[in-house]
Amino acid sequence: MSATAIRIQGDDFVVNGLPACPGAVWEGHRAEGLLLNSRMVQATFDDLNPATRNLWDGPAGVWDPDRNTEACVRAMADWRATGLNCITVNLQGGSPFGYSQDQPWHNSAFGADGSLDPHYMQRLGRVLAEADTLGMAVIVGLFYFGQFHRCRSDNAVRTAVAGAIGWLAESGYRNVLLELGNEVDIVRNPWGYGDSLVSSHRTPELMDFVRSRIAACFTDEWILPVSTSLKGGSVPSDTLLEVLDFVLLHGNGVPDPLRIAEMVRRTRSSPAYRGQPILFNEDDHYGFDTPLCNMTAAISEHAGWGFFDYRRSHEDWQEGFQSVPVDWSIGSERKRAFFSLVAHITGNPAPP
Repeated sequence: MSATAIRIQGDDFVVNGLPACPGAVWEGHRAEGLLLNSRMVQATFDDLNPATRNLWDGPAGVWDPDRNTEACVRAMADWRATGLNCITVNLQGGSPFGYSQDQPWHNSAFGADGSLDPHYMQRLGRVLAEADTLGMAVIVGLFYFGQFHRCRSDNAVRTAVAGAIGWLAESGYRNVLLELGNEVDIVRNPWGYGDSLVSSHRTPELMDFVRSRIAACFTDEWILPVSTSLKGGSVPSDTLLEVLDFVLLHGNGVPDPLRIAEMVRRTRSSPAYRGQPILFNEDDHYGFDTPLCNMTAAISEHAGWGFFDYRRSHEDWQEGFQSVPVDWSIGSERKRAFFSLVAHITGNPAPP
């Protein structure tokens, strides 16, 4: 049985019956009920393409997906100690360079027909188990635009969605939120969603199928919360808002914190908004030691925020939770700055 269960109550996330980040306040703004998140999508990474697999060799040796997952799992308690209460993973990962024009590596939990890779799902299970023990939520993304071509037919998508939901139900973990697709308004080919079932304009259609699978697979009283995300700076349409259990925004490409706050207000002003929680689960703007940054702007509007940290070309390997090979420790100034702000907001000790 899961030790941690996440639910939605109004515009708050509730963990084991208590608001997330209980008692948290930032500059007079209530942070209780928010998810403070970091994008850790390479926790389950592997590359099945022999032509690119050696790109991920590093200080620990030849690339080993299980070693990578175990290193992530070992680091999670240190993240949690600062007050971080959520991470994002994805069954097709994210660019291991942060941003990429071409993505020839093969990182997907789904076969071309949508079937699940049992080894990939075992790695996911290890991450969910540790998060469950630590009282953390995990946003599990299914599809990523850079790997979506691995499994893009509508039939394959339905098979993948059904398999993933069934697996999550059978796992017993209730600390999970579902992100159907990462930035589903990216349509370009071959790296986007095109006119597929995952694309933003067809998400309501996909959501009907998702709801039916959740009802069939989850037999307890817990309901798996479901959302999808759009590219940086976008806010969901009324049609999309109507079907989301919680709202995922992205701050990539939005350097102005005031614009971050405006995105939250625009979302809430929509006639389709039903009071759902709002969370930026991806933002690559930092400035954590400044009076106002994207993270604190989101919190000031009662929206959660997520750290998207990748290694720039001139940086050492300790930087970048999204860059493979990953140093999962709080081992760089940028990581320490983020976790120190999390600790300040939640009333926990800052990392050393």
